[in-house]
Amino acid sequence: MSYPQPWQPWQGQNGGGGAPQPWQGQHHPQQSNASMLASTADRERAVDVLRAGFGEGRLQEDELDRRVARAYEARTLGELSLLVADLPQGPVPMTATAQQQQPPVPRTFLAAPPPPNNAKAVGAVVCGALVPFTAGLTGIPAVILGHQARAEIRRTGESGDGFATAGLVLGWLAVAGWALLLLLVMVAAVATSHG
Repeated sequence: MSYPQPWQPWQGQNGGGGAPQPWQGQHHPQQSNASMLASTADRERAVDVLRAGFGEGRLQEDELDRRVARAYEARTLGELSLLVADLPQGPVPMTATAQQQQPPVPRTFLAAPPPPNNAKAVGAVVCGALVPFTAGLTGIPAVILGHQARAEIRRTGESGDGFATAGLVLGWLAVAGWALLLLLVMVAAVATSHG
């Protein structure tokens, strides 16, 4: 004994053994505006849902073609809703209450913020960079700040070790330059006094 198949909206007016059509007064039970005339934008949205369902493997190609054709012929929103009733119609919007109930992301999975630069390391590299413009007078502060910065960085885990090292190198070059200059002056003075 065979039972008649239920009418599907993409089967045409005579499909399913003369089942009533959506525009003949049969409203979708969950749609209060099922009898409202559909706009072109409504039809395009329904076709987008159908194509998305086909892309996800929910519809066969021939079924997609039939449903798309019926969507473009649909007169009311009720007809369109029947065509896409068995397909997901996009992500469900998350309410503010649901967002508040979500647990926070554990710190294990968050990127750790980079440690701040040590202020003395920055000062050391600035003093070292000013050595050529100050005739080497900022070399000694660069050396002092560089040594203090490296000690603090080892203790606190701050970043800026490269700045401290650069300040130390430039500072020691300035100190060495001044020491060499003083040595030359002294040698010249001794040579002049014996000459």
